[in-house]
Amino acid sequence: MKVANVLQMLKRTVEQFPNNIAYQWKEKGSIKKIAYQNLWNRIKNFATGLTYIGIKPEAKVAIISDSNPMWAISDFALASISAVSVPIYPTIPSQQVAYILKNCDIIAAIVENKEQYDKLIATGVQLDHIIMMYPEQMDVNNLMTFKKVENLGGTQSRTDWEQFCQYINRDQLLTIMNTSGTTGKPKGVMLTHGNILANIEGVQFWLVELLPEDVLLSYLPLSHIFERLAGHYLLLSIGTTISYAENITTIPEDLKTFNPTIMTSVPRLFEKVYTKVQSEMENGSAVKRKIFNWAISVGEEKYKYYLNATINHYISQDYLPKNLARKWKIANKLVYQKAKNQLGGRLRGLVSGGGTLNEEIAKFFWALDIPLLEGYGLTETSPIISSNPIIRAKAGTVGKILPNVDLKIAEDGEILVKGPNITEGYYNNAQETEKAFEEGWFKTGDIGKLDENGYLKIIDRKKRILVLSTGMNVAPAPVETAINESAYISQSLVVGDKRKYVITLVNPDYENLIPWAKKRGMNTNSREALCNDKKVQQLLNEEVIKLTKKFTNYAQPKKVIIISNEWTIDGGELTPKLSLKTDIIENRYEDLIDSIYKEESTDNRIAVTAG
Repeated sequence: MKVANVLQMLKRTVEQFPNNIAYQWKEKGSIKKIAYQNLWNRIKNFATGLTYIGIKPEAKVAIISDSNPMWAISDFALASISAVSVPIYPTIPSQQVAYILKNCDIIAAIVENKEQYDKLIATGVQLDHIIMMYPEQMDVNNLMTFKKVENLGGTQSRTDWEQFCQYINRDQLLTIMNTSGTTGKPKGVMLTHGNILANIEGVQFWLVELLPEDVLLSYLPLSHIFERLAGHYLLLSIGTTISYAENITTIPEDLKTFNPTIMTSVPRLFEKVYTKVQSEMENGSAVKRKIFNWAISVGEEKYKYYLNATINHYISQDYLPKNLARKWKIANKLVYQKAKNQLGGRLRGLVSGGGTLNEEIAKFFWALDIPLLEGYGLTETSPIISSNPIIRAKAGTVGKILPNVDLKIAEDGEILVKGPNITEGYYNNAQETEKAFEEGWFKTGDIGKLDENGYLKIIDRKKRILVLSTGMNVAPAPVETAINESAYISQSLVVGDKRKYVITLVNPDYENLIPWAKKRGMNTNSREALCNDKKVQQLLNEEVIKLTKKFTNYAQPKKVIIISNEWTIDGGELTPKLSLKTDIIENRYEDLIDSIYKEESTDNRIAVTAG
């Protein structure tokens, strides 16, 4: 029987696996754990405490924090009393927080620490309650500690809490998830219990078959819908253990600490792993490079057989020719297992979402015997629309459409979807809601196509298609993805709308560029000076030329602008999910871009640095 709400979903897991570890994390040098039954008890206490201090049904409550068990407790506790959670990225500045607080009618907030509290106060928005997870010595009238609210709930005799949860239905609003605002103000996407549950039901067994024994390493923020579904609700519906990384820089250490079996990530992390391995091989001995490249070629050959095998072959485990199977065993011992040990030794599946992954990088992981499954979706779709199944995952695509989702491609190539996971609209924004739908179909804003086997391929955002003055159309995302494959380029942005040709802005990957420069005796004290060095300019130009050769001539950038300052979330160039804020970057360097186009030469690449 289907459950009616996310509380029933979690309760079912608690009854089946009360002693399974729900969460584990590092705190002050030691590993902390919480079992499912204890998690449920804490949710009940916190929910009762929230009711006691006056949080009523339909109240909008912000959660501003990095991922931790108290985030999850807050989420389920609010849902259980019919309040509405409004996650806010902890990395965004106070002016953006202020907009969300006002737009979503927020009356209370649960914050991680004093830093987030100060950001909240800086907005000037008056709230009824502020609850702090990790308190410091602060004497503020409307501030309460998380522990105090939990303790208050523990002293109240509310025996009807679980019974009340049973009356919450699928149509009830669960959360308002704000879009990342890459091209404008964030929009508050309304998602119901039914939206989330439908997505879980659609994806179950579609990806890696998740088990109660599985361990996930989570590092993405829960304020991002991809992690909230794939690294939170979905896993808690099964009884899986969620391990929280301290931060993105500690992931290599966290992999060895928690030995996860599965991991979710945006493409950027996989790109960094790929470029790091490529850089290590480039600097390794000739023998090491030869063995590694041989092993990769064996893995690539195996992947081709895997992709074309029948179900009968999978069942009988004989889809590999004997000669290839023997070579694979040798490659596994020499290369694959060593690579997997660096990732904790137990990974059996990686899931990529939140952006388009380079096909070559996906194939690279498969060649290392680490299945990498790419999916696709949006905040408005809860989020998963399609995903590669573990059987016949096709690199370069975002997989097949979930069984409970309808999809069609419009005449202009836009992807349109229907299904029980689709939002009803944007909070306090009827105009944008109306624009988002066409005869009941949600307009994703993405251009895509289905191949002959029903796999979906994303081409680019509809609004990002560049129309050149020559009449040619260029989808910049595939070109950028190819350029980002370089070990020496962190991010790239291709521009050229209404121009004769496209050019690219590139942000160097200093982690690899600085060692390269030191090896050649170059001065690396100043990043701007380094980028002005002719050798560096030549290197990055050659990387762009090499990596974009496969595209048509008019899609190949004719000039390269090197931006020496790193693009970051704090700098405003990246969204919290590490996507480029294209409009902001183009506007910031508008004069520089214009000056490059005014130069007469178009037949060679000229590197220009900007601080």
